Amino acid sequence: MVSIYTESARASRKQYKETLYSVLFDMNVPAVCAVDQALLALYAARRTSGIVVNIGFNATSVVPIFQGRVMHEIGIETVGQGALKLTGFLKELMQRRNISFESQYTVRTIKEKICYVAADYEAELCKDTQASCEVDGEGWFTLAEERFKMAEILFQPHMGGVLAMGLHKAVSLCMDHCYNAEVLGDHSWFKTVVLAGGSSCLPGLPERLEKELHNLLPTYISEGIRVLPPPFGRDTAWFGAKMIGTVSTFPDAWCVNKKQFRQKSRRSGPSLVNAWQ
Repeated sequence: MVSIYTESARASRKQYKETLYSVLFDMNVPAVCAVDQALLALYAARRTSGIVVNIGFNATSVVPIFQGRVMHEIGIETVGQGALKLTGFLKELMQRRNISFESQYTVRTIKEKICYVAADYEAELCKDTQASCEVDGEGWFTLAEERFKMAEILFQPHMGGVLAMGLHKAVSLCMDHCYNAEVLGDHSWFKTVVLAGGSSCLPGLPERLEKELHNLLPTYISEGIRVLPPPFGRDTAWFGAKMIGTVSTFPDAWCVNKKQFRQKSRRSGPSLVNAWQ
Protein backbone atom coordinates (compact mmCIF):
# COMPACT_ATOMS: atom_id res chain seq x y z
CA MET A 1 0.00 0.00 0.00
CA VAL A 2 1.31 3.45 -0.88
CA SER A 3 0.21 7.03 -0.53
CA ILE A 4 0.09 8.57 -3.96
CA TYR A 5 0.40 12.22 -2.94
CA THR A 6 3.87 12.99 -4.26
CA GLU A 7 5.14 15.80 -6.45
CA SER A 8 5.67 13.42 -9.36
CA ALA A 9 2.17 11.95 -8.96
CA ARG A 10 0.68 15.43 -8.79
CA ALA A 11 2.52 16.46 -11.95
CA SER A 12 1.43 13.27 -13.67
CA ARG A 13 -2.23 13.93 -12.81
CA LYS A 14 -2.02 17.46 -14.23
CA GLN A 15 -0.36 16.24 -17.39
CA TYR A 16 -3.01 13.55 -17.84
CA LYS A 17 -5.82 16.07 -17.38
CA GLU A 18 -4.30 18.48 -19.87
CA THR A 19 -3.77 15.72 -22.43
CA LEU A 20 -7.33 14.45 -22.00
CA TYR A 21 -8.77 17.94 -22.50
CA SER A 22 -6.58 18.56 -25.52
CA VAL A 23 -7.53 15.30 -27.25
CA LEU A 24 -11.25 15.80 -26.64
CA PHE A 25 -11.22 19.38 -27.91
CA ASP A 26 -9.29 18.27 -30.99
CA MET A 27 -12.28 16.00 -31.63
CA ASN A 28 -14.51 19.10 -31.50
CA VAL A 29 -16.19 18.19 -28.22
CA PRO A 30 -18.07 21.39 -27.19
CA ALA A 31 -17.25 21.19 -23.46
CA VAL A 32 -15.61 18.83 -20.99
CA CYS A 33 -16.37 18.00 -17.38
CA ALA A 34 -13.99 15.56 -15.72
CA VAL A 35 -14.62 14.62 -12.11
CA ASP A 36 -12.85 12.12 -9.87
CA GLN A 37 -14.81 8.84 -9.68
CA ALA A 38 -14.59 8.83 -5.88
CA LEU A 39 -16.15 12.28 -5.75
CA LEU A 40 -19.02 11.13 -7.96
CA ALA A 41 -19.65 8.18 -5.63
CA LEU A 42 -19.75 10.55 -2.66
CA TYR A 43 -22.23 12.83 -4.44
CA ALA A 44 -24.40 9.80 -5.21
CA ALA A 45 -24.57 9.22 -1.45
CA ARG A 46 -25.74 12.86 -1.14
CA ARG A 47 -22.64 13.97 0.72
CA THR A 48 -19.80 16.37 -0.01
CA SER A 49 -17.36 15.25 2.70
CA GLY A 50 -16.18 11.81 3.74
CA ILE A 51 -13.92 8.96 2.70
CA VAL A 52 -14.64 6.92 -0.40
CA VAL A 53 -13.35 3.35 -0.60
CA ASN A 54 -13.35 2.45 -4.27
CA ILE A 55 -12.69 -1.22 -5.02
CA GLY A 56 -11.53 -1.04 -8.60
CA PHE A 57 -10.49 -3.70 -11.08
CA ASN A 58 -6.81 -3.97 -10.11
CA ALA A 59 -6.54 -1.86 -6.96
CA THR A 60 -8.52 -0.32 -4.14
CA SER A 61 -8.23 3.38 -3.33
CA VAL A 62 -9.11 5.16 -0.09
CA VAL A 63 -9.91 8.77 -0.95
CA PRO A 64 -10.50 11.57 1.61
CA ILE A 65 -12.82 14.32 0.33
CA PHE A 66 -13.70 17.56 2.11
CA GLN A 67 -16.47 19.84 0.85
CA GLY A 68 -16.26 18.44 -2.66
CA ARG A 69 -12.47 18.50 -2.96
CA VAL A 70 -10.19 15.48 -3.02
CA MET A 71 -7.66 16.06 -0.24
CA HIS A 72 -4.48 15.05 -2.05
CA GLU A 73 -2.41 16.82 0.60
CA ILE A 74 -3.71 14.37 3.22
CA GLY A 75 -2.99 11.39 0.99
CA ILE A 76 -4.85 8.79 -1.03
CA GLU A 77 -4.11 5.28 0.19
CA THR A 78 -3.92 2.57 -2.46
CA VAL A 79 -4.15 -1.16 -1.74
CA GLY A 80 -2.79 -3.39 -4.49
CA GLN A 81 -5.76 -5.69 -4.89
CA GLY A 82 -9.19 -5.26 -6.39
CA ALA A 83 -11.99 -7.14 -8.14
CA LEU A 84 -9.61 -9.11 -10.34
CA LYS A 85 -7.77 -10.52 -7.34
CA LEU A 86 -11.02 -11.41 -5.59
CA THR A 87 -12.29 -13.31 -8.62
CA GLY A 88 -8.91 -14.98 -9.09
CA PHE A 89 -8.84 -16.14 -5.48
CA LEU A 90 -12.34 -17.59 -5.74
CA LYS A 91 -11.23 -19.40 -8.88
CA GLU A 92 -8.29 -20.85 -6.93
CA LEU A 93 -10.56 -21.96 -4.06
CA MET A 94 -12.93 -23.66 -6.49
CA GLN A 95 -10.06 -25.45 -8.21
CA ARG A 96 -8.87 -26.78 -4.86
CA ARG A 97 -12.24 -28.50 -4.52
CA ASN A 98 -12.12 -29.74 -8.11
CA ILE A 99 -15.14 -27.66 -9.09
CA SER A 100 -15.04 -27.35 -12.87
CA PHE A 101 -16.17 -24.26 -14.73
CA GLU A 102 -15.89 -22.87 -18.23
CA SER A 103 -14.54 -19.35 -17.79
CA GLN A 104 -13.64 -16.41 -15.58
CA TYR A 105 -17.13 -15.10 -16.29
CA THR A 106 -18.58 -18.11 -14.48
CA VAL A 107 -16.47 -17.44 -11.41
CA ARG A 108 -17.38 -13.75 -11.40
CA THR A 109 -21.07 -14.60 -11.67
CA ILE A 110 -20.83 -16.97 -8.71
CA LYS A 111 -18.99 -14.29 -6.74
CA GLU A 112 -21.75 -11.79 -7.39
CA LYS A 113 -24.57 -14.23 -6.62
CA ILE A 114 -23.61 -16.07 -3.43
CA CYS A 115 -20.37 -14.73 -1.97
CA TYR A 116 -20.26 -12.42 1.05
CA VAL A 117 -18.07 -10.95 3.78
CA ALA A 118 -18.10 -12.71 7.14
CA ALA A 119 -18.77 -10.57 10.21
CA ASP A 120 -16.39 -12.83 12.16
CA TYR A 121 -14.17 -15.03 10.01
CA GLU A 122 -13.25 -17.61 12.67
CA ALA A 123 -16.86 -17.99 13.81
CA GLU A 124 -18.02 -18.35 10.21
CA LEU A 125 -15.70 -21.32 9.70
CA CYS A 126 -17.74 -23.26 12.26
CA LYS A 127 -21.06 -22.70 10.49
CA ASP A 128 -22.83 -24.53 7.69
CA THR A 129 -22.51 -21.99 4.90
CA GLN A 130 -23.35 -24.15 1.89
CA ALA A 131 -25.34 -22.44 -0.85
CA SER A 132 -25.99 -22.92 -4.56
CA CYS A 133 -26.57 -20.75 -7.57
CA GLU A 134 -27.19 -21.22 -11.28
CA VAL A 135 -25.01 -19.82 -14.03
CA ASP A 136 -26.62 -19.57 -17.45
CA GLY A 137 -25.28 -22.20 -19.80
CA GLU A 138 -23.33 -24.05 -17.11
CA GLY A 139 -25.86 -25.23 -14.57
CA TRP A 140 -25.70 -25.20 -10.79
CA PHE A 141 -22.71 -24.62 -8.51
CA THR A 142 -22.52 -25.31 -4.79
CA LEU A 143 -20.01 -23.60 -2.50
CA ALA A 144 -19.52 -23.58 1.25
CA GLU A 145 -16.69 -21.75 3.05
CA GLU A 146 -15.40 -20.51 -0.31
CA ARG A 147 -18.30 -18.06 -0.25
CA PHE A 148 -16.70 -15.94 2.47
CA LYS A 149 -13.06 -17.02 2.21
CA MET A 150 -12.87 -15.22 -1.12
CA ALA A 151 -13.63 -11.79 0.38
CA GLU A 152 -11.55 -12.36 3.50
CA ILE A 153 -8.42 -11.41 1.56
CA LEU A 154 -9.67 -7.81 1.73
CA PHE A 155 -8.88 -7.96 5.45
CA GLN A 156 -6.22 -10.69 5.43
CA PRO A 157 -4.38 -10.27 2.10
CA HIS A 158 -1.77 -12.90 3.00
CA MET A 159 -4.46 -15.58 2.54
CA GLY A 160 -4.33 -14.82 -1.19
CA GLY A 161 -0.57 -14.49 -1.29
CA VAL A 162 -0.70 -10.69 -1.43
CA LEU A 163 1.81 -8.52 0.40
CA ALA A 164 -0.46 -5.59 1.21
CA MET A 165 -2.17 -3.84 4.08
CA GLY A 166 -5.69 -4.97 4.93
CA LEU A 167 -8.52 -2.71 3.79
CA HIS A 168 -9.49 -1.82 7.36
CA LYS A 169 -5.91 -0.79 8.13
CA ALA A 170 -5.69 1.36 5.02
CA VAL A 171 -8.94 3.16 5.93
CA SER A 172 -7.88 3.60 9.56
CA LEU A 173 -4.56 5.07 8.41
CA CYS A 174 -6.42 7.52 6.18
CA MET A 175 -8.70 8.48 9.07
CA ASP A 176 -5.70 9.03 11.32
CA HIS A 177 -4.18 11.36 8.71
CA CYS A 178 -7.50 13.21 8.39
CA TYR A 179 -7.74 13.65 12.15
CA ASN A 180 -4.21 14.98 12.42
CA ALA A 181 -4.76 17.35 9.49
CA GLU A 182 -7.26 19.27 11.66
CA VAL A 183 -9.22 20.63 8.70
CA LEU A 184 -11.02 23.70 10.06
CA GLY A 185 -10.91 22.02 13.46
CA ASP A 186 -13.63 19.61 12.27
CA HIS A 187 -13.05 16.00 13.29
CA SER A 188 -16.30 14.60 11.95
CA TRP A 189 -16.07 15.21 8.18
CA PHE A 190 -14.15 11.98 7.51
CA LYS A 191 -16.30 9.68 9.64
CA THR A 192 -18.68 8.77 6.83
CA VAL A 193 -17.19 6.09 4.59
CA VAL A 194 -18.88 5.43 1.26
CA LEU A 195 -18.13 2.20 -0.59
CA ALA A 196 -17.88 2.19 -4.39
CA GLY A 197 -17.10 -0.30 -7.15
CA GLY A 198 -18.80 -3.54 -8.12
CA SER A 199 -17.05 -5.71 -5.52
CA SER A 200 -18.03 -3.30 -2.75
CA CYS A 201 -21.58 -4.63 -3.20
CA LEU A 202 -20.62 -7.86 -1.41
CA PRO A 203 -23.11 -8.41 1.44
CA GLY A 204 -21.61 -7.85 4.88
CA LEU A 205 -18.75 -5.59 3.76
CA PRO A 206 -20.05 -2.32 5.30
CA GLU A 207 -20.73 -3.98 8.65
CA ARG A 208 -17.39 -5.79 8.77
CA LEU A 209 -15.36 -2.72 7.81
CA GLU A 210 -17.17 -0.57 10.37
CA LYS A 211 -16.55 -3.19 13.05
CA GLU A 212 -12.83 -3.45 12.22
CA LEU A 213 -12.43 0.34 12.25
CA HIS A 214 -13.98 0.58 15.71
CA ASN A 215 -11.56 -2.12 16.89
CA LEU A 216 -8.50 -0.45 15.36
CA LEU A 217 -9.01 3.22 16.10
CA PRO A 218 -9.09 5.05 19.44
CA THR A 219 -12.53 6.14 20.61
CA TYR A 220 -11.94 9.83 19.91
CA ILE A 221 -11.58 8.96 16.22
CA SER A 222 -13.89 5.94 15.87
CA GLU A 223 -16.92 7.45 17.60
CA GLY A 224 -19.55 8.25 15.00
CA ILE A 225 -18.02 6.26 12.13
CA ARG A 226 -20.53 4.99 9.57
CA VAL A 227 -19.75 2.79 6.57
CA LEU A 228 -22.35 3.06 3.82
CA PRO A 229 -22.88 0.53 1.01
CA PRO A 230 -22.74 1.87 -2.56
CA PRO A 231 -26.12 3.65 -2.87
CA PHE A 232 -26.61 2.61 -6.51
CA GLY A 233 -24.56 -0.59 -6.57
CA ARG A 234 -21.95 -0.89 -9.29
CA ASP A 235 -23.43 2.18 -11.02
CA THR A 236 -22.92 4.53 -8.08
CA ALA A 237 -20.37 6.79 -9.79
CA TRP A 238 -22.58 7.01 -12.88
CA PHE A 239 -25.52 8.16 -10.77
CA GLY A 240 -23.29 10.76 -9.11
CA ALA A 241 -22.43 12.11 -12.56
CA LYS A 242 -26.12 12.12 -13.49
CA MET A 243 -26.92 14.12 -10.36
CA ILE A 244 -24.41 16.90 -11.02
CA GLY A 245 -25.39 16.95 -14.70
CA THR A 246 -28.92 17.99 -13.74
CA VAL A 247 -27.80 20.98 -11.66
CA SER A 248 -28.74 24.28 -13.31
CA THR A 249 -25.22 25.68 -12.89
CA PHE A 250 -23.57 22.58 -14.40
CA PRO A 251 -22.47 24.05 -17.79
CA ASP A 252 -20.88 27.15 -16.26
CA ALA A 253 -19.60 25.87 -12.92
CA TRP A 254 -18.39 22.41 -13.90
CA CYS A 255 -17.51 22.47 -17.59
CA VAL A 256 -14.63 23.91 -19.59
CA ASN A 257 -15.09 24.76 -23.27
CA LYS A 258 -12.42 24.83 -25.94
CA LYS A 259 -11.91 28.57 -25.83
CA GLN A 260 -11.46 28.63 -22.04
CA PHE A 261 -9.02 25.73 -22.22
CA ARG A 262 -6.89 27.38 -24.92
CA GLN A 263 -6.82 30.69 -23.03
CA LYS A 264 -5.74 29.00 -19.80
CA SER A 265 -3.14 26.97 -21.67
CA ARG A 266 -1.58 30.13 -23.11
CA ARG A 267 -1.56 31.87 -19.72
CA SER A 268 -0.34 28.92 -17.68
CA GLY A 269 1.98 27.21 -20.12
CA PRO A 270 2.53 23.45 -20.19
CA SER A 271 1.50 22.88 -16.57
CA LEU A 272 -2.06 24.16 -16.77
CA VAL A 273 -3.89 23.95 -13.48
CA ASN A 274 -7.61 23.64 -13.98
CA ALA A 275 -10.54 23.57 -11.64
CA TRP A 276 -11.72 19.99 -12.02
CA GLN A 277 -10.82 17.33 -9.50
